[in-house]
Amino acid sequence: MLFIVNTEDGLLQRVKNKHKRAHKRSVLLTTTGRPRRCGWLDIVALKYSCQINGFSSLNLTKLDVLSDLEEIQLGVSYKLADGTLIKSFPSDLLLLEQLKVEYEVLPGWKSDISSIRNYSDLPKAARQYVERVEELVGVPIHYIGVGLGRDALVYK
Repeated sequence: MLFIVNTEDGLLQRVKNKHKRAHKRSVLLTTTGRPRRCGWLDIVALKYSCQINGFSSLNLTKLDVLSDLEEIQLGVSYKLADGTLIKSFPSDLLLLEQLKVEYEVLPGWKSDISSIRNYSDLPKAARQYVERVEELVGVPIHYIGVGLGRDALVYK
């Protein structure tokens, strides 16, 4: 599978390491032993997935893993090398490999959210992130994972 927003920069390596420490799991895939892929949320692919599957709501997991970041990016559109905007998720894998992602940058919240259980108690920047994803995808987010365990959940 091709992940167009997959990245291996130092910032996202820190996210991988935080996930590994928090969840006490390897960042290697169990079956293949390959490293887990890490990248910013691909809004174009998510919107396409919601459209073809008819999702009426989404669950947003691992919001807590983003807590240490000063900025958070969303992959909001694709462009060809010549700057031509691609308006929907392409069905051609060869085309997909050639695309560049355009990012929108949102502020991070730099605070521990793992004990929060009410949406209104989330930091303003975390709420803005959730609401921006909803706006871009056009599907509401009802459950937000904020930490380990089944109770580490915020209902919106």
